[in-house]
Amino acid sequence: MTATSVADRKAAWILAGIALIEGSVVALNAILNPAALIRVLGFTAGRAGSEWGWLLAMAVTTGFVWHSRRFPAVREHMLRVSWFKLLALAVAVSAGILEEAVFRRQLMNSLQLHGWGTMAQILASGLAFGLVHGIWGLFGRNLRAAAGATIATGLLGLALAAIYVASGRSLAPCVATHFAIDLLIEPGIMLAACRGEMSGIARAGAAKTPRPA
Repeated sequence: MTATSVADRKAAWILAGIALIEGSVVALNAILNPAALIRVLGFTAGRAGSEWGWLLAMAVTTGFVWHSRRFPAVREHMLRVSWFKLLALAVAVSAGILEEAVFRRQLMNSLQLHGWGTMAQILASGLAFGLVHGIWGLFGRNLRAAAGATIATGLLGLALAAIYVASGRSLAPCVATHFAIDLLIEPGIMLAACRGEMSGIARAGAAKTPRPA
């Protein structure tokens, strides 16, 4: 078994685990109270967010997907139909719903109730989101890649938090953005982490950085 096939199998198991764990929580809530879940997510009349929120959502989706294309695995799998992409679809649905409910609605609304200002809420949401997703870089056994993954997803978390605020604290544009990004860049981003592509790009970036005299 080649190193690439081992890495690909690892990525598949990780994606399946994310889909199973997060999907189970979403499915349970959908079964127990589907109306409440739809209402919380903002996909009801008068709760779907503002025009500015949706415009920002489209801009963030385009920018993050374009930036992620620097990884060969992302370009390879972005539009490819495969069983890997089916896993990506499951992750996009489950993560798009659960993670937005946790990192945007629950976290930011809780901070608001405790007197935190809007900017502090956005920063806290982005930081928490980045730290949780920084583990991606560790799949390639490289701390530099882990730091890069933390920064990239942290910036995405900040953008999603800004969308939440711009949308009048509606989750609908955030969920749509999260879903679209995961669907397009997964499984490529997970494969990139497991194959060590994040490490390679991080090393290439370091090599291009001018050294102090």
